[in-house]
Amino acid sequence: MVGQLITQLPISFDEFLAWYPAEGSRYELIRGEIVEAYPIGAHELIAAYLCEELALESRRLKLPYVVSRNTLVKPLRAYQGALPDVIVLDKQTLADDPYWSRSSTISKGASARLVIEIVSTNWQDDYAYKVADYEQLGIPEYWIIDYQGLGGVRYIGSPKQPTITVYTLVEEEYQGSLYRLGDTLRSTQFPELVLTLDQIITASH
Repeated sequence: MVGQLITQLPISFDEFLAWYPAEGSRYELIRGEIVEAYPIGAHELIAAYLCEELALESRRLKLPYVVSRNTLVKPLRAYQGALPDVIVLDKQTLADDPYWSRSSTISKGASARLVIEIVSTNWQDDYAYKVADYEQLGIPEYWIIDYQGLGGVRYIGSPKQPTITVYTLVEEEYQGSLYRLGDTLRSTQFPELVLTLDQIITASH
């Protein structure tokens, strides 16, 4: 997503929530600054496709999950607030999250099973800051969908090419696996899911 700065005054997460409009654009809080996100068309098509596939798999396996595109995540770091492109929530644990009932926001890793970010020009946020934030919260799995191969070479290799990076929480630390065209993604949260980067790229058109 392409971000546009809304305010330069450092604000807290709770102030961000109080400000957040009920309808309209998507926003994140980055180092105390509110940033409006402008996802491009392909980005939106991929997010919609992933929501549909994960919702179907959840229903097929009768899992107590709900797939959302509008749930904010409060990291442990101050002055941060993430809005994942896709998040799979665990309905069995949401009631224990103090932010959920009043703001459709989560602040505990147990509230989510999976978060997904679709990479755009601000790829550093997805590969660096958000990896650390989601890991610290204890969210079991994090996917980075880099369908254009925009990430740094240290993350996706050389030559750059489209990739999916799947981070799985192992003993409180993320372990990453890289998937390229032709590979079938492996998910601990959806072990029977059959999903390839090829399918995701096709969905972007």
